[in-house]
Amino acid sequence: MEQRKEKYDILAVVGPTACGKTSLAVDLALSIDGAEIISADSRQVYRGMDIGTGKDIAEYTRDGVTVPSHLIDIVDAGEKYNLFEFQRDFLVAYEDMKARGSFPIMCGGSGLYVESVLKGYRLLPVPENPVLRAELEEKSLEELTAILATYKQLHNNTDTDSKKRAIRAIEIEEYYLSCPVEERSFPRLNALVVGMSVDREIRRERISRRLRERLEQGMVDEVRGLLDSGVTSEQLVYYGLEYKFLTLYLTGAMEYDEMVRALEIAIHQFAKRQMTWFRGMEKRGVPIRWVDASLESGQVVEQIKGMLYE
Repeated sequence: MEQRKEKYDILAVVGPTACGKTSLAVDLALSIDGAEIISADSRQVYRGMDIGTGKDIAEYTRDGVTVPSHLIDIVDAGEKYNLFEFQRDFLVAYEDMKARGSFPIMCGGSGLYVESVLKGYRLLPVPENPVLRAELEEKSLEELTAILATYKQLHNNTDTDSKKRAIRAIEIEEYYLSCPVEERSFPRLNALVVGMSVDREIRRERISRRLRERLEQGMVDEVRGLLDSGVTSEQLVYYGLEYKFLTLYLTGAMEYDEMVRALEIAIHQFAKRQMTWFRGMEKRGVPIRWVDASLESGQVVEQIKGMLYE
């Protein structure tokens, strides 16, 4: 590891699903003295949700050396983790790392989580609104998405692929319209943000291949085990994507082949929305230095370290 002084407070590695963010973040951490990884993934926080969320825990260990990681496996499956809690937990991890002289690498594809940290958004915990929920329950996902698009407040629409999530998103927006956000301490970070650029067709091929691999690794059994452990089908559908469609299959709402086709399409659409979010981040004042994800990892690592120390 090189012992050099970084001019940034934090390095963020972002990009769409299946672009190789985790592997690159680990390579970077191993080559930067005292580096540790903070996950910015809205679903990897859940225990027992491993294959479907792509935790790739084995990636964090290379040649017997394990890179410390944070904000993974911190909440029980079935619970609902939110942006306010992420900011709170991020600060705990970040401040602890800084106190120990470690260098933080934030890695993840949940755009709102990343942006809330980089731009220091101040948020409040949002209570449930049963009256509003009852009104929205009658609407379709398409109608809810259209409503969500009318708000000027920041919201992560990449994750609203179920009615429950869309309703919660609207509930949050309505709360902030009527309740001014209190000022609370959040550091302004000097961040180097690196985005992994992947050709669209390569990205599609990676997503399709990874889905097949995860199904072969036992993703169906993982979801079945969650259901057997007492996590409800409604709770799993809330998490979207793999957990939504596999639950629909396991509860008899979809045939297997139909489920695989629908899930593959949904993941492709999700990746497209992620890229739209990151492009939007740039327009909202977060500079992203894009690197070619198809290059050899060593080349990309040296390229990023050149930015970090320039």
